[in-house]
Amino acid sequence: MNATLSSTIPSSRPHWLHRALGHRSFVAGAVLVALLLAAAALSLVWTPWSPYEMDLPAKLQPPSAQHWLGTDAFGRDVASLLLVGARNSLLVGVIAVGIGMGVGVALGLLAAARRGWVEETIMRLADFTFAFPAILSAIMMTAVFGAGIVNSIIAIGIFNIPTFARVTRASANAVWSRDFILAARASGKGNWRVTLEHVLPNIASVLIVQATVQFAIAILAEAALSYLGLGTQPPQPSWGRMLSDAQTLMFQAPLLAVWPGVAIALAVLGLNLLGDGLRDLLDPRLARKR
Repeated sequence: MNATLSSTIPSSRPHWLHRALGHRSFVAGAVLVALLLAAAALSLVWTPWSPYEMDLPAKLQPPSAQHWLGTDAFGRDVASLLLVGARNSLLVGVIAVGIGMGVGVALGLLAAARRGWVEETIMRLADFTFAFPAILSAIMMTAVFGAGIVNSIIAIGIFNIPTFARVTRASANAVWSRDFILAARASGKGNWRVTLEHVLPNIASVLIVQATVQFAIAILAEAALSYLGLGTQPPQPSWGRMLSDAQTLMFQAPLLAVWPGVAIALAVLGLNLLGDGLRDLLDPRLARKR
């Protein structure tokens, strides 16, 4: 009898994988994100040239067999700068989203579990934080502590906190009204045990999708801050810094602005497509429609 049941009930993992491979947005996003991760990982062990060594006689060279994407105004290899810039963008994104997700999810779960004045206080603090976008927060922190990648990460992370808090609170409130939560509370489980055992697992998919979206925003914010001179500082390569350096050379070497711009666009596009695909695949209502 058990053998018959096991043979007639398909495994959910192959079914999910089959749907994922048939989802164009998910596949396209996964490929672009995989390329971003591969570039960052490759930069840890190899780059065509050193991204920190200048070679002024070789400056502003066009793409060639020696320098695949050409050289910048200091003679540095552009391909090497892009590879290391991918690593720095991922580093900022991971830490900033980690800060926002860690603090924001905890506050959102607290607001949904306690309600009343606790929920109201957390939501009003979130509204207050929304008044200071990442770039404005970084400018204020730079004025006090100086420019640098650490301050950029903190500013972007703080900007992510209210977003995760709001999403978590809204999703958790919907779960708290379900019948299985009432059954869990009737069995004697406290609010925090219900939150950890029932609420959080049921909103994990929403948080994963939101994390991919915020990751894309973090990469854009890091590039913008570096472009303004508030983010990653020389000699560390940054896509935003490359765009800033290229703006005065648009007529001499326009490709210097094209390469980092394309890298930022593909990274953000890949993360957004991946987020859209995960939303469709992890949402049971959308999964039933497909």
